[in-house]
Amino acid sequence: MPGWATASELAGRLRSRELGCVELTRETLNRIEEDPGGLGAFLSSDRGEALRAAEEAQRMLDAGTAGPLTGVPLAVKDNICVAEGVTTAGSRLLENFVSPYDATVIEKCREAGMVIVGKTNLDEFGMGSSNENSAFGPVRNPWNPALTAGGSSGGSAAAVAAGIVPLSLGSDTGGSIRFPAALCGIVGFKPTYGRVSRRGLVAFASSLDQIGPFARSVEDAALLAHTISGDDPREARMRTEAPISLGGLRDRPLSGLRLAWPQQLAGPEVQPSIRATFEVAISRLIEAGCTCEEVDLPMIRHGVSTYYIIAPSEASSNLARYDGIRFGRQVEGTDHVATVAKTRGALLGHEVKLRIIAGTYALSAGYHDAYFAKAQRVRQRMTLEMDEVLAQYDLIVSPTSPVVAFPIGSAEMDHLTLKQLDLCTIPANLGGYPSLSLPCGLAEGLPVGLGLTAQRGMDESLLAAAWSMEQELGSVMPPSDAGGVR
Repeated sequence: MPGWATASELAGRLRSRELGCVELTRETLNRIEEDPGGLGAFLSSDRGEALRAAEEAQRMLDAGTAGPLTGVPLAVKDNICVAEGVTTAGSRLLENFVSPYDATVIEKCREAGMVIVGKTNLDEFGMGSSNENSAFGPVRNPWNPALTAGGSSGGSAAAVAAGIVPLSLGSDTGGSIRFPAALCGIVGFKPTYGRVSRRGLVAFASSLDQIGPFARSVEDAALLAHTISGDDPREARMRTEAPISLGGLRDRPLSGLRLAWPQQLAGPEVQPSIRATFEVAISRLIEAGCTCEEVDLPMIRHGVSTYYIIAPSEASSNLARYDGIRFGRQVEGTDHVATVAKTRGALLGHEVKLRIIAGTYALSAGYHDAYFAKAQRVRQRMTLEMDEVLAQYDLIVSPTSPVVAFPIGSAEMDHLTLKQLDLCTIPANLGGYPSLSLPCGLAEGLPVGLGLTAQRGMDESLLAAAWSMEQELGSVMPPSDAGGVR
């Protein structure tokens, strides 16, 4: 059974009865259990529940009530709640937490007949860029297991890139879908903030978090985005009731497409080999009829520092719920609150504690105006600048990542270096824009991502442009001798 088939191809084979849902699910579960390449992409898998879901999907196919992704296996980042399953958020603090309900995106995937086959590894509470901050070990890159898969949704990216599953869900707070997608050579899509419900997502930074898909093709990403988007009356910040439409996905020609490349995302932070590959891709798009102009977005240079005030501030508030009063471990014969307070500190990783402390400081009396309020003003000015550019151009483009995949452990203690890796992805989160990473070639034998950002609510236009670019640029796949998984 080809592990590299796209979700669309697998769905077609299921509908034609060339392949059965149970057969496909069993093969997928076997690959998860084998952990080819020792990637560490998965944290848990419920074989019995997955096979029951596959049987139900087969009944939908037999009854003629199937949707476009019925029977297709799906991996889910382990900070998205799945009922009656453990949701750890990559933390020892939650390693025994069993969710009593499905996140809204999981409800929608179940209604579509998708089969959830496992929960994927991540940086603890989504905090990190290399997936080395998980309490359960790092995630390795299918191109070379000595390299990082990127974070925080590294497990979801590696699972798709390795051919274990055709689709997965991740969450993106500052680039946590797009960055690992770029390092692993697949498509990663962050929808407009509010077009996909966050209900059931373990919160990191509530004004920035957004659930989105990983896939091997833009079409597959669009299918999953359509499935998980749309109305949720239980989510206060939903932008619109309408799901992301699939209509017109293949109807956007490259001719006349206007691209803007911010000069602030073309500086020395970008590796020369990345820039060279990116420029070749842009040249090919120009030959196909696009225009690309360098633009000035002065506030983008403050994106990383702004993000690392706002995100930790929101995290310090969100993670306060694990205060030992409502959640925690009871130790017999001791004061519950005091014991859990101590346990909480012992169970949280260094990066999470670092961000909670920084966020608490930024929100504290005497410092709120100097740090958090000022960061919010910078965020507003940055958004206004991007709005002005997107009023004149269809898309903002840049490399998704300024570096190729790097060795695990090489930047373990260099926190500032790791944070700078989000340079190109953070602006889309600060402004709530839809943004996508598309493979555009190789540098140093490793994948390079083309980052695309559109105006808020223009998810369909972004996906259509990305689909056309994909036809022009092609896809990338690990060579058989790369040390990864085929």
